[in-house]
Amino acid sequence: MNTSTDRIERQILLKAPRSRVWHALADAESFGDWFGLALKGKRFVAGEYTQGNITYPGFEHLVFEALVESLKPEHYFAFRWHPYAIDPNTDYSKEPTTLVEFTLEETRDGTLLRVVESGFDQIPVSRRDEAYRMNSGGWEEQMKNIETYVATH
Repeated sequence: MNTSTDRIERQILLKAPRSRVWHALADAESFGDWFGLALKGKRFVAGEYTQGNITYPGFEHLVFEALVESLKPEHYFAFRWHPYAIDPNTDYSKEPTTLVEFTLEETRDGTLLRVVESGFDQIPVSRRDEAYRMNSGGWEEQMKNIETYVATH
């Protein structure tokens, strides 16, 4: 078990070909479908921001915004965002972001998906612990969501 306060690490073996897992990650509309975001008509492009409303009940008034860092087809996808930025009255734009990295590895039984979110130690102390805790639990749920998504798409 990782005890770092700076990074969250999760992995899951998905019983799906790497191309299907890659599509679920790198195609913004598909990503939105399993992640809980309204990203219809959006694309992930390295060096550009992608925005869309959160579709998770109770959070629909919030906007997901991520800066796509890298897309290496069928291997690596990374973006930066403001973790657990849920207070609509707070300007998070001056805060550091965390880096979310997805790495895909083909295995005999499917695709191993690793997710690492790092940079929490740079988040303001006033919200660092809550952001870490909420995103840690969030990644647990998102691993289940992508597993369901790739099994049915």
